[in-house]
Amino acid sequence: MASGLFALLDDVAGIAKIAASSVDDVVAQAGKAGAKAAGVVIDDAAVTPRYAVGFAAARELPIIWRIAMGSLRNKLLILLPGALVLALIAPWAITPLLMAGGVFLCFEGAEKLLELVMPHGAHGDSKAGEATGDPAALEQQKIAGAVKTDFILSAEIMAITLAGVSDQSFWMKASVLAIVGIGITVVVYGVVALIVKADDAGMALAANQRPAASLLGLRRPDAGKAGAFDRALSWLTQPFGRGLVVAMPHFLNLLGVVGTAAMLWVGGGIIIHGLEEYGLKGLGHGVQDLAAAAGRALPAALAGAGEWLAGAGLAAVFGVIVGGLTIVAMRWLVGPLIRLFRRDAAAQTRA
Repeated sequence: MASGLFALLDDVAGIAKIAASSVDDVVAQAGKAGAKAAGVVIDDAAVTPRYAVGFAAARELPIIWRIAMGSLRNKLLILLPGALVLALIAPWAITPLLMAGGVFLCFEGAEKLLELVMPHGAHGDSKAGEATGDPAALEQQKIAGAVKTDFILSAEIMAITLAGVSDQSFWMKASVLAIVGIGITVVVYGVVALIVKADDAGMALAANQRPAASLLGLRRPDAGKAGAFDRALSWLTQPFGRGLVVAMPHFLNLLGVVGTAAMLWVGGGIIIHGLEEYGLKGLGHGVQDLAAAAGRALPAALAGAGEWLAGAGLAAVFGVIVGGLTIVAMRWLVGPLIRLFRRDAAAQTRA
């Protein structure tokens, strides 16, 4: 009896170890897959704050929350099941879809570069929304636009994640996709919330003459005179708050630049790796050789970082080329064809 109980406990302990090992494997795979999607994540964090611009401070966090919930629905209710079905019935389609997403990223990145060189103003739909004069309708329109944009970025994140675990079991894929989807959403929109409220926090710090009282949680930090500790602490907090207010616009601009570079690097890299899978290895080998040569030209301590930066830079240059060609195709081929189709459809309707 006792020996049977000990054997059962030993089996339970073994099962627990296997389960813990499986959890570790899932987390490790999710970490690796999420790291590959870092470029898209950076761009997501760079793009989203602009959807809360122009609203009252009290509405900023609710807007970000609603966008985050829409992003989570995109990932868990639409993209995750779709990715699993795709992996089951058409795994051969993962690489072409991934490359199509790479082309989209290159297109978006090249569009942003073109906007810097040749500004062409805001999109018509946002102007139309502002023309209504209804804050609630404008807020709903901004959220809907953000969720649509997030859907495209989330699809690319989930596709990159799926490609990273394509050789794993069904449940491993499902677990990794869920962890990456939830984790990236929490990180991105947590960072976005901090970015959006950073200027408000800076203004509060700059105006607070009794930071010690606020820090200690006194009920009325604005009542009474500032003490010695308040004066000593405000010497640090007020300049920091003013610096935060001044720095945030520059930080957002820098984040946008980093996001654009990340889109081009990730998009170009995806296309290069996809071409290698179809036997076109020359471009990939050329990038690797040039990156390795750049690493060898640097001191040993910097060789690894230099090689990575060179590879990412070359992938970004290729991304700019692909994005530029896509812009030309969209504006001079696809766009006219769509307009021609619409005119023909309108003519048939009138007839």
